[in-house]
Amino acid sequence: MSLSRLIGGFVRVQWRAYAAAGAMLAGVAVLTILVPRKIGMMIDRLAAHELSGSALLLEIGELLLIGALIYFLRVGWRLKLFAAAYQLGVELRTRFYRRLSLQGPGFYQKQRTGDLMALATNDIDAIEMAAGEAMLAGFDGSLSLLMVLGVMLLGVDWRLALIALLPFPLMGLAFWRISSHIHTASTDSLKRFSALNDHVQETLSGVRTLRALGLEQRSSAQFSDLAGHAAAASLTAQRWEAAYEPAVGLTLTAATGLTLGLGSYLVWNGELTIGALTSFSMYLGQLIWPMFAAGWVLSLIERGRAAFARLQPMLDEPLAIDDHGTLNQRVPGALELRDVGYAYSGQLEPALSSITLTLRPGQTLGLVGPTGSGKSTLLRLILRQLAPQHGALRWGGHGLDEYQLKTLRAAISWVPQESFLFSASIADNIALARPEASRAEVKRAARLAAIHDDILLFPQGYETEVGEKGITLSGGQRQRVAIARALLADNDLLLLDDALSAVDTGTETSILEHLEELRAQRPGRSAVIASHRLSAVVNADLIVVLHHGRIVEQGSHDALLALDGWYASQWRYQQLEASLDAL
Repeated sequence: MSLSRLIGGFVRVQWRAYAAAGAMLAGVAVLTILVPRKIGMMIDRLAAHELSGSALLLEIGELLLIGALIYFLRVGWRLKLFAAAYQLGVELRTRFYRRLSLQGPGFYQKQRTGDLMALATNDIDAIEMAAGEAMLAGFDGSLSLLMVLGVMLLGVDWRLALIALLPFPLMGLAFWRISSHIHTASTDSLKRFSALNDHVQETLSGVRTLRALGLEQRSSAQFSDLAGHAAAASLTAQRWEAAYEPAVGLTLTAATGLTLGLGSYLVWNGELTIGALTSFSMYLGQLIWPMFAAGWVLSLIERGRAAFARLQPMLDEPLAIDDHGTLNQRVPGALELRDVGYAYSGQLEPALSSITLTLRPGQTLGLVGPTGSGKSTLLRLILRQLAPQHGALRWGGHGLDEYQLKTLRAAISWVPQESFLFSASIADNIALARPEASRAEVKRAARLAAIHDDILLFPQGYETEVGEKGITLSGGQRQRVAIARALLADNDLLLLDDALSAVDTGTETSILEHLEELRAQRPGRSAVIASHRLSAVVNADLIVVLHHGRIVEQGSHDALLALDGWYASQWRYQQLEASLDAL
């Protein structure tokens, strides 16, 4: 889709607003055209002593009335047109946000956060200006140009009009050259702004690391360099935009010189009145706005084209997961994986290969194995953040792709490795999945996650603001708040992706005991616990050991100890480590 098609489709939807603005602009153009004509006639009547004092005051009063009408019509079309143009910005940002919210992890591995933020702000602003200011200036300028030229040709003197138009083809050639340079400069300016935005976002996110490593000066120097490049790119674009004014000025100066030369000759020979020459000169002055409008429109259109060329690929980026499922009701049942395989792009070995498992309702599955063995990938497949490239996943007798994504994910509570908290209170973060939950339910979930006592130590308790990404909380506190959030949701399946790594063994034991109590109270609730700590999966009904994406051991805790394989050796090592820490 091109920018013109996007704006054209929007105009068809908002045709009433654009039609109303166009009608008011037409009224402004007609009234503006009347002013020079009336002034010329007034001059001729004054020169002929045909205009008395009272009649002159009446003529002046009519001019003031025309000026007032022009003022109110200009205010009216701006209100109508810009209200519609801003709506395009709202629709584009909403569409862009929805697209981003549906993209999978693979998309965000390729894209930079700062660049996406720049697209949602700076680039869409440029498109919005093309749909509003450019449409306005284009219509107003074109209408004014046609009406002024019509009056100059038919209402004043066609000879003056033709000679005044001689320099205009050269101006058109200059406009064409300038607009091509503006497109290139605007594209570079938007890219430079994105790079600057991305650097700021990364710096603020990693400010603790920068301070710890003493890299503040280097980061500041990088920022200055990026800001300088962004400013230079914007300045280049502005310089090319400024080139429109000299082109217009030279053209109108040449046209004025030619007009005055021929007009003086015609007046001298009695073929033209002084009032008519004055009117023509004023009409020629009115061509300044259409010419500037042409340059302004070309500038806005080129900026909009450059912005839309960056935004469109993001809007057209295919989703990693197709949401074509039709089931919208939760169907409790066994979770089955049959010969499931998945490989990340660019990696030599598959992340998962030939995984076959069955998790019945009410059971707990433990996933263990070395770093990079595929535990998190398996959980992402269950969440449908990724789609299996081989085999199939079924839940309750239906393939996961048969469920609507919102239905599937509403049935799953997930606590990832990096727990994310929003800039809100602790209570709001816990109640994220269930905003209607009572304070008593929030506190109960916090107790189950062993975070209630920690929360009471804060001055505002549950109303404590956690800051961006939960910066005011420790890593273990963030994990437990995220666990409380998952437990409050009370969904059919609980996924813990190494979600106990930042808590001590005593807290871990308390949380696991509470999970066992919940399972006893709600027999149909299942859980999958991925962990590097084997103590987190000791009571699981089935423990699976992954290595290089394959199942190398599986069974209960006691059965795996009897195998004397990786699980048994790792268990002995961790038990020894725990006993040494206790000393």
